[in-house]
Amino acid sequence: MEKMTDDLCKLLISKGELKQQIFNCTFDTLQLFKDAAKEFEFYYKNNFSNEHEKVAVFFTNKNQYEFQIRFAGDVLVFIMHTNIFEFSRNHEVMRSNYIKEDKTRSYCGMIQIFNFLSDSFKYNRINDSGYMIGRILINKDLHYFVEGKRELAQVLNDFNANQLNGDSVKEILYSAIKYALDFDLLLPDYETYKEISVNDIVQLEDSITTMKTAKRLGFRFEPDKDEAK
Repeated sequence: MEKMTDDLCKLLISKGELKQQIFNCTFDTLQLFKDAAKEFEFYYKNNFSNEHEKVAVFFTNKNQYEFQIRFAGDVLVFIMHTNIFEFSRNHEVMRSNYIKEDKTRSYCGMIQIFNFLSDSFKYNRINDSGYMIGRILINKDLHYFVEGKRELAQVLNDFNANQLNGDSVKEILYSAIKYALDFDLLLPDYETYKEISVNDIVQLEDSITTMKTAKRLGFRFEPDKDEAK
């Protein structure tokens, strides 16, 4: 029984220390993303804002686990999850020699990227929808894997070799911004709003901004046609 207790304590320590190491790597990565977003804001303001005053870029540090970057009618929200995850057994990375050599490499922290409309925050439209356009998975060695839509999915994913640094963080950030700019607001189906109640119109008289809005309002967020090919 003593050996069983001792083994359990050792497992607790090894697993706990592993997860804390991954947490620290993920947290440090989020700081790199914050720095890259602030640098992009600074570059735009110094090189383009004078000639294009109505098109702005704003970085907002919400807290230690979240930041936002707003640009041209869009907002990207980067959120670090505080828990640690493991790739599923069916995931492609689990078949790599990199993981087979060291199973602990399959445990990752996660940073999610959500896309919202700027007006959703500006006018406090709390019912508006946003979409997760990507997530970055980071292991104990700062190796990373990106899952996401279009431009994000095209980021070179070699979990065996890719390590996060200033350049790779910028590539992911810029890919996310480009995707958001290309992911346009679609006109909702006419049938969706052909009827309206008296209560609805009274609310709209108070503020035209109360109508729920999203880039794919009325539709499930399926892969874009060119992604499904």
